[in-house]
Amino acid sequence: MLALVAGLLAAPAPAPAATPPARTAPPAQTAERASTARTIHLGGVAVTLHSGTTQVVTVNRSSGHLARVSLYQRVDGRWRRLTTTTDGRIGYGGLVQGSKRRQGTGTTPLGTYALPSTFGTHRQRSDWDLSHRLIRSGDFWVQDNASDYYNRYRNQRDGGFRWWLKGHPESSERLTDYGKQYEYAIVTTFNQSQVRHRGAGIFVHVNGKGATAGCVSAPLWFLTSLFARLDPERRPVVAIGR
Repeated sequence: MLALVAGLLAAPAPAPAATPPARTAPPAQTAERASTARTIHLGGVAVTLHSGTTQVVTVNRSSGHLARVSLYQRVDGRWRRLTTTTDGRIGYGGLVQGSKRRQGTGTTPLGTYALPSTFGTHRQRSDWDLSHRLIRSGDFWVQDNASDYYNRYRNQRDGGFRWWLKGHPESSERLTDYGKQYEYAIVTTFNQSQVRHRGAGIFVHVNGKGATAGCVSAPLWFLTSLFARLDPERRPVVAIGR
């Protein structure tokens, strides 16, 4: 026992644990370069980036129903404006938070929405990369709240909605009635989950005579530019702000 105690007393004390080196704080990121940031600002508009998004159409109201509409693209780690117009339009009812929008109010929803596909009066061209549909006779965008196809593209021959309603709050939109505006139109994912009475058919399309009924519109040349430039691999979105 004494030998054991003596051995314990003679044993050297354990060395103190090494102090870990201090961590260096990462350099601050700018809004332009922070690809992982949830929200950035482009053209005066707050943009909620979707995963993989490197193309953004911004809509910044200037006065009344007029807006500046621009296309930005992320190149070499920086957001660059590729094209812009000051002759954009929004709804005659102004802007409203997307979650508070009501059908028939003529309001344009604030927020960021994906741009998944296009439709129009022309057949798809080789330089159009988004999925495209050529408008046919009987094609509608369904605004019938009683339909399972609410806020969906549907032909009357396929049924499932009251396409015959006219002058009714739930009348669906016959696409061939708007040959000028829908010569080139880009679908947005506003109300993709089909919340009834929130509204249907919010697009980016060609300018008409004045304000829209809730869509975003821009000159013909601007829409043809978007059709040629939008790339599904860049996960394009539209960001609508004030």
